[in-house]
Amino acid sequence: MADKVNAFILWFDQLGIEDVPLVGGKNASLGEMFSNLSSRGVSVPNGFAITATAYHYIVEKAGIRDQIRQILVGLDTRNVVDLHDKAHRIRELIKGAELPSDLKQQIGEAYRNLCGTYNPEKKDIDVAVRSSATAEDLPDASFAGQQETFLNIRGETALFEACKKCFASLFTDRAISYRVDKNFDHFKIGLSIGVQKMVRSDKACSGVMFSLDTESGFEEVVLINASYGLGENIVLGVVNPDEYLVFKPTLKQGFKPILKKKLGSKEIMMIYDATGGSKSTQNVAVYEADRKKFCLNEDEILQLARWACIIEDHYSEKAGHHKPMDMEWAKDGVTGKLFIVQARPETVNSRKDKNKLIKYVMKEKGDVLVTGQSVGEKIGAGKARVIENVHNISQFRDGEVLVTDMTDPDWEPIMKVASAIVTNRGGRTCHAAIISRELGIPCIVGTENGSKKLFTGQDVTVDASEGEKGYVYSGILKFEREEQDLDNIPKTRTKICMNIGNPEQAFEESFIPNEGVGLAREEFIINSEIRIHPLALMHYNELKDEGVKAEIDKLTAGYTDKALYFVDSLARGVAMITAAFYPKKVIVRMSDFKSNEYANLIGGRAFEPHEENPMIGWRGASRYYMGNYKEAFGLECKAMLKVRNEMGLTNLEVMIPFPRTVEEAKKCIEVMAENGLKQGENGLRVIGMCEIPSDVILADEFLDVFDGFSIGSNDLTQLTLGLDRDSELVSSIYDERNPAVKKLIKMVIEVCNRRGKYIGICGEAPSTFIDFAKFLVECGIQSMSLSPDSIIKTTIAVAELEKNLGINP
Repeated sequence: MADKVNAFILWFDQLGIEDVPLVGGKNASLGEMFSNLSSRGVSVPNGFAITATAYHYIVEKAGIRDQIRQILVGLDTRNVVDLHDKAHRIRELIKGAELPSDLKQQIGEAYRNLCGTYNPEKKDIDVAVRSSATAEDLPDASFAGQQETFLNIRGETALFEACKKCFASLFTDRAISYRVDKNFDHFKIGLSIGVQKMVRSDKACSGVMFSLDTESGFEEVVLINASYGLGENIVLGVVNPDEYLVFKPTLKQGFKPILKKKLGSKEIMMIYDATGGSKSTQNVAVYEADRKKFCLNEDEILQLARWACIIEDHYSEKAGHHKPMDMEWAKDGVTGKLFIVQARPETVNSRKDKNKLIKYVMKEKGDVLVTGQSVGEKIGAGKARVIENVHNISQFRDGEVLVTDMTDPDWEPIMKVASAIVTNRGGRTCHAAIISRELGIPCIVGTENGSKKLFTGQDVTVDASEGEKGYVYSGILKFEREEQDLDNIPKTRTKICMNIGNPEQAFEESFIPNEGVGLAREEFIINSEIRIHPLALMHYNELKDEGVKAEIDKLTAGYTDKALYFVDSLARGVAMITAAFYPKKVIVRMSDFKSNEYANLIGGRAFEPHEENPMIGWRGASRYYMGNYKEAFGLECKAMLKVRNEMGLTNLEVMIPFPRTVEEAKKCIEVMAENGLKQGENGLRVIGMCEIPSDVILADEFLDVFDGFSIGSNDLTQLTLGLDRDSELVSSIYDERNPAVKKLIKMVIEVCNRRGKYIGICGEAPSTFIDFAKFLVECGIQSMSLSPDSIIKTTIAVAELEKNLGINP
């Protein structure tokens, strides 16, 4: 160990993670991987570290330590002008210092040996010269990136200059400020330098990779970003990269679970400088055709993800606890091989407390402008934007409050960026209410005149936190978010599951205590992500409207088989939800758009009939086996098959909406099987929606076909009482607690339990009405599936109900 401490040069195969004090986190980690993971297939370019001992030796030999200390006297990091001046003076001092001859000799000899490793003639090779501060990557300090990196350095003279610039970068403005904030002593921290063979990613691509989702902190995925050229652009955030997500648990089982592939614009790329100037790299524009392509193929995405798992598992084992990692990778354009060029602990999301629930509370009141039914139990504020027609949604700006008559799926692109939603029409089960719950956005519906009383540009606060009645207040009012500890949430015998539609929120919402997903809706994915009618993709060459074809071409860039775009996009959206809750059951309802809603998709009008009452027209099960939609339903089946068979997410179950007759149910099962999605294969269950009185009356016969029922109380109430649930005129009659509705629900629960089949309910009535929840528990409902914002309070209420009824969890 004594030799290591005093050494100026240490090769990667001499280093391990315990050597952070000598060579900093970056170099210690490179050594750890090179020494321990090369044998497991993780490729790391060879190199050596110039130690922190060498840095201190330079400062001492040059006699500049006291000068640096003097410059820092009176430093105020909040005075950016003073900070910049002092930092510049210190860097010039260090760059002006001579490298001691003995150190210079050792660096030159190490470089020549590295050249010999890659080149028998020992010709100058290209190397990356990276700073590695000894305070980097500590558990309480995300210090990486504070110092400089120099790429495509070739020859001893250029290497010596790059080393001096690296040593000087210990005193960049940001590094000095960071050390002051973290209370680190400037003179107890040293700087090591990593000299590593370059990967020719200037001829290919490179990027960063995390062994968790950086937005939510969800730890079961690998997140990969990729762009063309050398890696500095992506690290600095100056390009919009491609993004990929891979699910770790089934990847380790041998499946190919790529959950997400998002194309980035990738406008520029960093390459080797060929101008002969003083710079070693330059940025050039990326060809338009290349910008429209993904940097990596699927085999490469999966290879990187496997390496991420190996790296994470190794560091977790060393640490004795789970240790998510932040990595950099590069692809060599000459050899086509992938390499890991950096790895360090992830220090932000991995330390978040996932056991807190946030509650919204108003702290002041204002003039009430509008009232209606509240949805979402949250508070939002912003400038109102009144939009009466869906064709004008382009006027909407992120963070505004959407005020309109009522919404349908065409509005979803702006709904997800709204701070709140206010509608004139609709009840608490209308589209605006359902979607706002899933998006986590406060909503007030059924105001009758909200779009007349509110005006665009008006500051408003939308309060849906105070029970059934919601308020729109004048002005931007103060409110608070209160946190609740989730560790003490009681257990219940009745399974409390979740309704979810937006895949992008699935990871975050998976942290809420739950027993899986009782309703995952395809409609959000189709409307927001795919946007094209499946038949318009399948019959693209037959389309007459050139404008429609142009829109399709833009969205399906990279797909020669347009129908495959639908399958891939739907599969990945569903897989995001299914992976978020794995291995818990996720029941995915096949598409339940009405014909008018399908017509509003791109190219849809050419394939959809006009119906006077689409709510009870050609929807759900009826579409799957009859008419022209049968072949499109085949695409849905193939997407579900991809999620289960290719990605290994066999926790996915399928639900058939709106089955009117037993014969329809049988025909749906047959069409699924024709498309490879076979009931019972790999444990696949097919659940029927119970939302028509005929489903209850013939429950025994339906259960000869289905593996269970999920009660859709919204439609069941509508069809039992013979009313339009979206009509505010009859909304006072609409009530799931009506004796007729309750009698039907009790009947179907009894039949399912007697048959040993699944029975659940997917609707908000149990969370809205505690007496209805009590009724369901008494009837023996197996599960309740609710919007995420209702789960905690309903779990607590159900636990109390079960306790009072003498039911043990």
